[in-house]
Amino acid sequence: MGDYRVKITDGPLSDLRVIEMGHVIAAPMCGALLSDFGADVIKIERPGQGDMLRVLSARAKDGVGVWWKTLARNKRLVALDWKTEDGREVLRRLVENAQVLIENFRPGVLERAGLAPEVLHGWNPDLVIVRISGYGQTGPRSSWPGFGRAGEAMSGLAHITGFADNAPMHPGFPAADSTTGLMAAYGAMMALHAVQNGSARGQVVDLAIFEPLLRLIDYHVPTRTGAGLPVDRNGLQAPNSYAPAGVFRARDGKWVTISAGSAATGRRLLEAAGGKEWAEQPQFQSLDGFAEHMDEIVDRLGAFVAQHDAQKAIDIFQAHDAVAAMVYDVDDILADPQIAARGDIVGVEGDDTKVVGPVPKLDKTPGRLRWLGRRELGADSRAVLEELGYDAGKIDKLTENGTVAEPKR
Repeated sequence: MGDYRVKITDGPLSDLRVIEMGHVIAAPMCGALLSDFGADVIKIERPGQGDMLRVLSARAKDGVGVWWKTLARNKRLVALDWKTEDGREVLRRLVENAQVLIENFRPGVLERAGLAPEVLHGWNPDLVIVRISGYGQTGPRSSWPGFGRAGEAMSGLAHITGFADNAPMHPGFPAADSTTGLMAAYGAMMALHAVQNGSARGQVVDLAIFEPLLRLIDYHVPTRTGAGLPVDRNGLQAPNSYAPAGVFRARDGKWVTISAGSAATGRRLLEAAGGKEWAEQPQFQSLDGFAEHMDEIVDRLGAFVAQHDAQKAIDIFQAHDAVAAMVYDVDDILADPQIAARGDIVGVEGDDTKVVGPVPKLDKTPGRLRWLGRRELGADSRAVLEELGYDAGKIDKLTENGTVAEPKR
């Protein structure tokens, strides 16, 4: 499974050292995305406790949480109490030798510990500090606690998800946390580029958990402000019902999703399901016409899919160059030849747990899974401290007084 004790030396980000002081999902996702492409991510956990993410999911056969395995992948693990005087000195040395620090504490936690950005930048003026919180570092709600579901609610995602006559729905995965991790990695890379091209030194990347989804949904704000239209839950249809879309049950019980992005692609769906004569009717020459007849369209598309097994219906749509796809469960994902051909599911030798591989795919400097998150709290504490210049005696002393933890030898 690789040697965790040596500094990573391959990947396009192998010259970066990242300190991850985060916990649970958003900050660890940011660190994992950077680690996939070679960054030396040093994850700091509290001695005796560790990240709650360790116990926040189902356990693999070896007893390690599967969520931990994937979000702590490729990371070196240091157990450090950075609130003590000795721990602060270790953290200072880490900061002096790093390019990025990621944290997702409630605003004020670092400041109360004497670790405000100005202090960290005093130690390392070029440090990029990624700060993730429920509502951001500024504004009237900045001190409020906030988890991902609050972000999904505030962004508008929950409001536009579900059926009009039912309650708003949250997605089936931590969308706000995960997209925040992705946006945080993007922000870190922009800030690092600013350091590299001389346009700025180290700076703070400030992310509220609701903001990435707010940005990625995007269309609801201009729809309301520009067109004066509300954006509400619309079931399985496309936003505002401007283009044909839906999820329909096939004869064999499987589900098929279909969609179109223009009047031309919409007519292909209609031709596949109802013939050329139906598709070429005058009302289907524009998206406005589609919107006016959406109930009829949905009923006929649903009836067509119900007459066929799912794959047969998809084949007919494909023959008309129309977009249709099977709704996959996880077993479908693991069995799909396209996903396999892309190398999207990966693992490491000696561990049955598989995870989603690095994305995106770079043809010259691709990402790589080196190891999965490990059970041992502080697995790399000694190795990292040695790299920082601590001798064996000093490390033993820090371990004995509880500042640092490492696995029992």
